[in-house]
Amino acid sequence: MSEEILINVTPQETRVAVVHLGAVQELHIERISLRGLVGNIYLGKVSRVLPGMQSAFVDIGLDRAAFLHVGDIVEARGNSSPRPIEKVLHEGQGILVQVIKDPISAKGARLSTQISMAGRCLVYLPQETRIGISQKIGDEAERELLRERLTRVLGEDEQGGFIIRTQAHMADEAELAADVEYLHALRDAIRARSENTSAPALIYQELDLAHRVLRDFANVETTRILVDSRETWQRMKSFAEEFTRNVADKVSHYAAERPLFELYGVEEEIEKALGRRVDLKSGGYLIVDQTEALTTVDVNTGGFVSGRTFDDTIFKTNLEAAQAIARQLRLRNLGGIIILDFIDMDSAEHKEAVLAELTKALARDRTRMTINGFTSLGLVEMTRKRTRESLTRVLCEPCPTCQGRGQIKTAQTICYEILRGIMREARQFNAREFRILAGQEVIDLFLDEESQSLAQLSDFIGKPISLQVESVFSQEQYDIILL
Repeated sequence: MSEEILINVTPQETRVAVVHLGAVQELHIERISLRGLVGNIYLGKVSRVLPGMQSAFVDIGLDRAAFLHVGDIVEARGNSSPRPIEKVLHEGQGILVQVIKDPISAKGARLSTQISMAGRCLVYLPQETRIGISQKIGDEAERELLRERLTRVLGEDEQGGFIIRTQAHMADEAELAADVEYLHALRDAIRARSENTSAPALIYQELDLAHRVLRDFANVETTRILVDSRETWQRMKSFAEEFTRNVADKVSHYAAERPLFELYGVEEEIEKALGRRVDLKSGGYLIVDQTEALTTVDVNTGGFVSGRTFDDTIFKTNLEAAQAIARQLRLRNLGGIIILDFIDMDSAEHKEAVLAELTKALARDRTRMTINGFTSLGLVEMTRKRTRESLTRVLCEPCPTCQGRGQIKTAQTICYEILRGIMREARQFNAREFRILAGQEVIDLFLDEESQSLAQLSDFIGKPISLQVESVFSQEQYDIILL
């Protein structure tokens, strides 16, 4: 099955779309201004040692010195308790460190001397000797099989340690060998740079999105990787020829005048992915609602009428919805708790078929998840690991008018709030006049349908009430001025 990866590059951001059988399955966006430091490796210089805090400040070439605690120093670790930091470090000492936490506010970055390098299936730990396995790989037989495969690949001369990542789920020896080769080459490059550089200096920067495509996204099904930036394409080709030779021939430069994302309909898919409603080909539709706690997906038949019976129509709609839901989870990168509300089915056989279709459609998702069967209420509960912000969180922010509620109060509701407010103010203050400042919709209502209510209130409090349009006010904003 063919898969294409499209990369759109501008000076401000990089966008990646994974297209499978002509349909966009995944979207990834990285903005230059928001790139963090976590994973970067620096040759730093110890600027201050603080025995009282068992910590040190390390100059890594940033505006603020970074922070290194004794517990994050490999050389200080012992069988019982860490060696005192003053016995391990001294001012002016050069030290190879990796950022494990980005700078926050006035605090500098947090560092560790435990260097780790991530590949597609493995994490390489040059200072360790063990083979670890992600706890997310729960099947004991699978864990043992992966350990045996990696041991055969490494041989007896291997000096470093490895952690088998969740993405290595049933990886074969060829995939593990390719990852080991890449990580060894990366280790040698970092070692060479650190030996020929003066501190403080950046030795290795965690891969940007375009290069992570080569490491994490491309697979045997990927037929080509199209990049619309010549400079990025050249850098990716050089990287691939050195570290990921199995995909080097798949990287191509897209030089046509028509924008790459427009040609493949990606821009349109992005707009659709930001909406609540997802139309199905049959005429049914999904409603996707994302909250802080969970995401809900509601399936509706809409105008779809097919099959010999109504149950048959519901079954066909749910089958199509199962495929669409799997795609939307990847496309929008929805994580956490997810509740799927399929149309109620009486047949246990139909429920099992829909659940099987959902499981099959989710099989291509690289993100770890769990799926439970139908509950007594007819809902499907599942979880999907949060690996990054959802597409909506990256591209959008809460509406300043409705504050993220998705609804605003009607103009009539605001009118009545204002009338109550004037009544309250009139009881407390003896003003000559009350002036209402509000948006155009509210003022228009006071001049038309609610004009009698305004006149009655003015007579009741014995004070004139005037109106003033504030064009910058939203429908819910207003102010009552005492003159």
